Amino acid sequence: MTPFERGLVAQLVADWILQNDWMARNKVSLWHPAAWVHASIQAVCLGLALGWQAGLVLGIIHMLIDTRVPVACWMRVFKKCGQAQEVGSIAIWLDQTLHLVCIAAWVALVRS
Repeated sequence: MTPFERGLVAQLVADWILQNDWMARNKVSLWHPAAWVHASIQAVCLGLALGWQAGLVLGIIHMLIDTRVPVACWMRVFKKCGQAQEVGSIAIWLDQTLHLVCIAAWVALVRS
């Protein structure tokens, strides 16, 4: 597998298989332990896939994206879809896209 493919699999495992309901509901607050637990799981999975530096950096970035502030801002300012009927689906896909863009940027800029 390529480094990006390893990062993609790590992201999917950490975000969809290893994340439970408690983490999903509470990770939006940096003050809640769920944010730190979920980010730690991401960091370990990405660290195994891409090295400990990637795990550390991408885990922190993942936690910040999961506050939903970047997603809400992008939806409000750029996409102008905050009131759309599909707002929940749009938010999920935008969240996942942001995570994958960060992984791709790491692989392209740091690993090269």
